[in-house]
Amino acid sequence: MKFTKYLAVGAILIAGAAFAEGDRTDPNAKARSDLMRTIGKNTGILGDMAGGKAAYDAAAAEAAKAAIVEASAGIEVAFKEQGGADPATEAKPAIWENWDEFLKDAGALNAAATALDVASAETIGAGMGAIGGACKDCHTEFRAKQ
Repeated sequence: MKFTKYLAVGAILIAGAAFAEGDRTDPNAKARSDLMRTIGKNTGILGDMAGGKAAYDAAAAEAAKAAIVEASAGIEVAFKEQGGADPATEAKPAIWENWDEFLKDAGALNAAATALDVASAETIGAGMGAIGGACKDCHTEFRAKQ
């Protein structure tokens, strides 16, 4: 049940990223959006394997994990410069007002992705709750609804 909840949260995050791109006018907002889309896409790949929507593929699982680890490690750099006001951004000003808390959430995602065991669909499923929880915690506080 808990896994299903996190899988649903992951699907919502992925869908939100797909629809939220809009026309970014600020290069900082575009870079952040691209980074978040990478995380969402690869979380979806792993979630589909864990949920039985896609066949388990060891190479694809390892690649998706690596992409999330790499992208989540780049969050601090991607978000460091707030940039200009961009009407298409979902990044709340609270990110830069509460920078340490934001970095704590980003670190939680990186830790969860790094610890993820991708040896089977079952082990992926066991670790997806931590990834989904880290995404939800950050998005609740720092992502504006478009």
